[in-house]
Amino acid sequence: MKKQQGFTLIELVVVIVILGILAVTAAPKFMNLQGDARHASLDGLRGAINGAAGIVYGKSAIEGQDASLKGSITVDNNALPTVYGYPAATSAGIGAALSGINGENGDFVVVTGTGNSDQKDGSISFTFKNYAHSTSLTTVPKNCYVTYKAPATSGATPTVTLDANACKTDK
Repeated sequence: MKKQQGFTLIELVVVIVILGILAVTAAPKFMNLQGDARHASLDGLRGAINGAAGIVYGKSAIEGQDASLKGSITVDNNALPTVYGYPAATSAGIGAALSGINGENGDFVVVTGTGNSDQKDGSISFTFKNYAHSTSLTTVPKNCYVTYKAPATSGATPTVTLDANACKTDK
């Protein structure tokens, strides 16, 4: 007799079942790539904010305004308000220091309702441009924003916060 070669139906079913089990266990690891990418982008923005604040502080210190509660330095022929030498938590302060990153041509925008003169805690928050319709921090999906808070006292540094699970789905 001639010996047949090939796979039996049972062998094929077993292989398909094993591949299905692998797909079910591996898929969740790759499903949240968009959330991780958004979080990484916000982490980059946090670094840009820290860098811009440091540069503004350096210029303020050179001009002797690093101890003033309210000061102003000139950047690109525009007045940039400062608080103890660091950019104020407004669109005209840290928002202007981040030129090219936020606004019409950038990827990030100020969350509506933050960065105004009536902001009680002296902070401003940035999120992605496609979340610009959000009216407050509570409506930004998955805490997907970075918050900058100006220093409260002379010698202190600004606080730039990003939630550890920002933009990520609940696990």
